[in-house]
Amino acid sequence: MWVRLQVQGPDSAPQELDIEAASEGEAIRLAVARGARVLSVRRRDRVATRPSRGRAAEFPTLLFSQELLALLEAGLNLTEALATLHAKETRARAREIMGGLLAALREGRNFSDALARHPEYFPDVYVATARASERTGDLPRALERYIAYQLQFDDIRKKLVAAAIYPLMLLVVGGFVLLFLLGYVVPKFSAVYDSAGRDLPWLSLLLVTFGKTVNAHWPWVLGTLAALGALAAWSATRSGARARAAGFLLRVPALARRAEEFRLSRFYRAVGLLLGAGIPLTRALEMVSGLLAPSQAARLARARRQVEEGLPLSSALIAASLASPVAESLLKVGESTGRLGDMLERTAAFHDEDLSRWIDWASRLLEPVLMSLIGLVIGTVVVLMYIPIFELAGSLS
Repeated sequence: MWVRLQVQGPDSAPQELDIEAASEGEAIRLAVARGARVLSVRRRDRVATRPSRGRAAEFPTLLFSQELLALLEAGLNLTEALATLHAKETRARAREIMGGLLAALREGRNFSDALARHPEYFPDVYVATARASERTGDLPRALERYIAYQLQFDDIRKKLVAAAIYPLMLLVVGGFVLLFLLGYVVPKFSAVYDSAGRDLPWLSLLLVTFGKTVNAHWPWVLGTLAALGALAAWSATRSGARARAAGFLLRVPALARRAEEFRLSRFYRAVGLLLGAGIPLTRALEMVSGLLAPSQAARLARARRQVEEGLPLSSALIAASLASPVAESLLKVGESTGRLGDMLERTAAFHDEDLSRWIDWASRLLEPVLMSLIGLVIGTVVVLMYIPIFELAGSLS
């Protein structure tokens, strides 16, 4: 489990620390071993690894990092760069956060400690990268690596969103065309059938009855559709609703397998980022477990304990089923050459490229399939409307 501790560090500044441990007692022991004095303890389920979309709107961490990097590379020191960003910021919450960071620096606190006070905006990976850069004095390099890490993730997310837009538009347009046929065209045809005084085939009769019902209650139908659309839009803004929808979709085996590969790719890239910043391997594994699904995180905890006992990372991840065949090969090369961080990032890049190709293939396949299904449904409605007319014409001849 994860335990959040309020601790007092060597500089006598209180700060929050997240530790994964079997119990609260073990978490306290680990914190004391790091030289901290524990002030309070509370349990938490997961470690925040990325700001939510709503919080990202309040404070865009990626944009802040990009602007800060540009100012540092232009020759400004950290305090001057933060003061510049604070002066230009217009959003109240973002200005408040930057003001807090700036005040902490002017009080003599470390930049990483100031970032750690806002875990909802600066994830553990970000804070650890900044803390490691304070030992080397190369904050621009640390920011550059984190920006590359985040941009790669955002690129995959944008591809997923773009791949879903066209099929969604097809479904919406096809639904409106079908509603127009049922609510307007079918009732017009029913007048012809009624004047002929002939019995309709049961499928055509069912279609006409449904069309008349839609036509007679069209305000209620439109109101219901508008309410459902508003509910769907509202649910899309709620993280819990999105998680339930994602859980439903991930019951499909093919999607579940790709989601697992995507989580592992983010895990490899984050560990590579932290190792490149100088974070010890076991600490890096502890920090990034929030990127994985709960079942994967439990297996990672076992793998981390095996690494602490001296087992190579590749063997521990293979035993925990957290290493793909590509990762297995590259990790062994990284361990033998001393370039484990680079090999982890190469593994993540390989999986990201494979996922991008799969998204392109799936979107190209899904579009014609949806168009065929919509065409089949609309064509069935048209045929059922014309069958009685064909029968009437045959009887007259």
